[in-house]
Amino acid sequence: MPHMFPRSRRIEDLLRKEMADMLLVEIKDPRIQGLVTIMQVKVSEDLCHARFFVSVLGSESEGKSVLEGLNKAKGFIRRTLGHRLDLRRIPELHFQLDRSLDDQEKIERLLASVKDGQQTES
Repeated sequence: MPHMFPRSRRIEDLLRKEMADMLLVEIKDPRIQGLVTIMQVKVSEDLCHARFFVSVLGSESEGKSVLEGLNKAKGFIRRTLGHRLDLRRIPELHFQLDRSLDDQEKIERLLASVKDGQQTES
């Protein structure tokens, strides 16, 4: 019988929580300051890679700037996670913009336009 909460799921939750705390307090890069949210973390089955999906309130260029800042701070983040978490190995970190909120907004606009009897193109 498979476990209800596999280890990778627990590690995803732990990484998301610790990373959110670090964004609020410890990471001082001005590119990362602002409205950055960790939406989701996916850890590979072998626990060697962790992909962080981040949402940025702002323009596309601000999102790219946040990704640059996060990638620049990877070493600091990974080292800090290593000190905080009781893991044999800290996964390699990867950051990606989460577009789900943009997609959701687009779908809602399309549904509203269909409801009003108008069809818009995007």
